[in-house]
Amino acid sequence: MGILKQIVQEEVEKYAAGGRGANILLFAILDHERGIYAVNAVDYPKREDVAGVVVLARLVGNSVIIEEDMTDKKLVDALQQRGIMRDQIILAYAGEPIPDTERFELDA
Repeated sequence: MGILKQIVQEEVEKYAAGGRGANILLFAILDHERGIYAVNAVDYPKREDVAGVVVLARLVGNSVIIEEDMTDKKLVDALQQRGIMRDQIILAYAGEPIPDTERFELDA
């Protein structure tokens, strides 16, 4: 596993550490083959709402695209503390342009 992938995985997994929050369960979702790392939250013990994404990051080349970050301690800050340069990190949730938008265009 490359160092960029390892750092992103480790930092995303920290958001699911312990597996619990206030009335929620947290699940790390890790797809090494596609370079997609996320944490999902579900209500617990009683389901009152739909499951939701807490944080979602994916790798495209030498860039980390953060698609969602609903945390108090932002993933971008954690990644920079681990040595990933800010110009390698794209905050898609904040409207920064992503390099592979053509992959997601809908056919007319």
